[in-house]
Amino acid sequence: MNITALKGIGEKTSRLFAKLGITTTEELLRYYPKDYDKMQEPVAIANASIGERIAVRGTITGNMALTRVRNLNILNFVIQDASGSIQMTYFNMPYLKNTLKKNTFYIFRGQLLQKGNKLVMEQAQIYKPEEYVKLLDRLIPKYVLTKGLSNNAITKAVTQALAVSAPEEEYLPEALIERHQLIPRQEAIVRMHFPQDKEMLLIARKRLVFDEFFLFILMLRRMRSTYSELPNAHKMIETADTKRLVEALPYRLTNAQQKVFAEIKEDLCGEAMMNRLVQGDVGSGKTILAFLSLLMCSSNGYQGAMMAPTEVLAKQHFESLMQLKDTYALRIHPVLLTGSTPAKDRKIIYEKIKNGESDIIIGTHALIQEKVNYHKLALVITDEQHRFGVRQREMLAQKGESVHVLVMSATPIPRTLAIILYGDLHISVLDELPANRLPIKNCVVGTSYRDTAYRFIEKEVHAGRQAYIICPMVEEGEMDELEDVMSYTAKLKALMPPSIQIAALHGKMKPAEKNRIMEEFEAHHIDVLVSTTVIEVGINVPNATVMMVENAERFGLAGLHQLRGRVGRGAHQSYCIFISTSDNKATMDRLKILNESNDGFYISAQDLKLRGPGDLFGIRQSGILEFAVGDVFTDASLLATASEEADKILLNDPELSKQEHLRLREVLETSAANAIDFRSI
Repeated sequence: MNITALKGIGEKTSRLFAKLGITTTEELLRYYPKDYDKMQEPVAIANASIGERIAVRGTITGNMALTRVRNLNILNFVIQDASGSIQMTYFNMPYLKNTLKKNTFYIFRGQLLQKGNKLVMEQAQIYKPEEYVKLLDRLIPKYVLTKGLSNNAITKAVTQALAVSAPEEEYLPEALIERHQLIPRQEAIVRMHFPQDKEMLLIARKRLVFDEFFLFILMLRRMRSTYSELPNAHKMIETADTKRLVEALPYRLTNAQQKVFAEIKEDLCGEAMMNRLVQGDVGSGKTILAFLSLLMCSSNGYQGAMMAPTEVLAKQHFESLMQLKDTYALRIHPVLLTGSTPAKDRKIIYEKIKNGESDIIIGTHALIQEKVNYHKLALVITDEQHRFGVRQREMLAQKGESVHVLVMSATPIPRTLAIILYGDLHISVLDELPANRLPIKNCVVGTSYRDTAYRFIEKEVHAGRQAYIICPMVEEGEMDELEDVMSYTAKLKALMPPSIQIAALHGKMKPAEKNRIMEEFEAHHIDVLVSTTVIEVGINVPNATVMMVENAERFGLAGLHQLRGRVGRGAHQSYCIFISTSDNKATMDRLKILNESNDGFYISAQDLKLRGPGDLFGIRQSGILEFAVGDVFTDASLLATASEEADKILLNDPELSKQEHLRLREVLETSAANAIDFRSI
């Protein structure tokens, strides 16, 4: 049902919902809250805890001072109760000066900070006391918003959609539901949006996470069973070209690189087609192994293709390969094919690929377009595999007949999880970094350190370096109390000297705009890039030496480590600053693991160990198989259970043709399977 069928959603509001990817009531009901608010009794200012999100009841005293710093309006005023006072600061909300009245009680709710000897709250929510009383002790869903659409509007729409939509049919076998004490799917959807309490929320979430993992693994196993252990249709031999290049390189391959390349060669020369995942931390040297594999393919008379997740990264790979070709006189003929390749050039490239004149093809999704016909495609490499959907990788593999598949990932996942998630892929691990790498210096700090961090970034920029600042949200109002890219960029431009070039980058931008900004940052026309996690892959800027992550407590450790990998790529010392808005001991201890180690596999193992089923919200696992509800770390045991159940069903009924599996097959084979967003998996 179209979302406009709901009362109060006309053409204008439906366009706002569409920005969130919601056009139907089915999509709306799958748009689950990202957090829940539990309103608690206001506390006396003197008893409030620094770093915690609290509510205080107070009145405004003194003047409300509105100042303008470049494009930023800053409103400051003081509130007080009988026990103390707090300075309130609001950015770009000048209208509050006219709407708030002195000597009137309000409830201010936000995070309490200490700056010098002052207590401060920034962008706190404001309620009238009578409004706040109605909200006390309820679990209120909090959705990711877009400008112009309030949390209340989404809540009302969801309530209506639940009332008018037909209940979801069960598709899991009854015995499985009973075995794992799963509640009915329809009840889980209702309770996920409107839980009575935390216990009910956990029960509802368990059902939805199980479904996500179970369908994903079933789909993966069924798709991959076609490619499992196929005979090697493109048997190769080791050639002098690869040996010569390895010997001529100005550095020696690490022991781990030598071991993994030996495994790749064994696959290419063996009896079965290669189906291998190479996991390696940032900087462990995966790219040279990909190039050596492509060179071996070319010198055996075949074509090899390498697909990167962004145009910038594809271009960087192509330029690096061309540099190797020119330096070492390699007998290869590479081409670059991306979405922005001009039409006339594209036509020539298509012809070269089709007649075999080009033997190595590097590009983006453009490599899987219908018009691209390969001559003798034998090897397909996908770089940063989690950025491609399963079907996209399959489409590239199907461009040739029984091709070798090499999947590369800089996201270190503990082996136990990797075996479940990557099924029949053989796993190789690069667990060693080149000796000449300077370790990154890390610090985990509170928000009071922010001004010091800005001065440090200025100093690095004046020394000719660049910096990234990561925010979890795109625009103001998406989620309260979380930093967002757009307002943060405006604030930073007001605080830093005009000579420092600052730009914003996020996933909602059009691909051409994203590429332009990444290229400008790479060319050093931008000094400081304020971004979402969109930069975790797809950009390699050796001159960037500072990574600062806001709301670090909202990310998983493995995701933070992935972000940290954007710096430390050049000859200069690099730094990573993790800013936490919570000084809770458990939170700080978890983040401090990043101080202990730069080893992604160790960090990811610790993340797995520390995360539990109660750790539901706030930790966004950047970079690793982003499911709508589930998290491979928090829900690791449920992932293992779903995997066992999927394998059990496929063992007894591979075609899902038994009566109790017919509805399940229908879900997998129709658009209902899109209830799970496989695009980034």
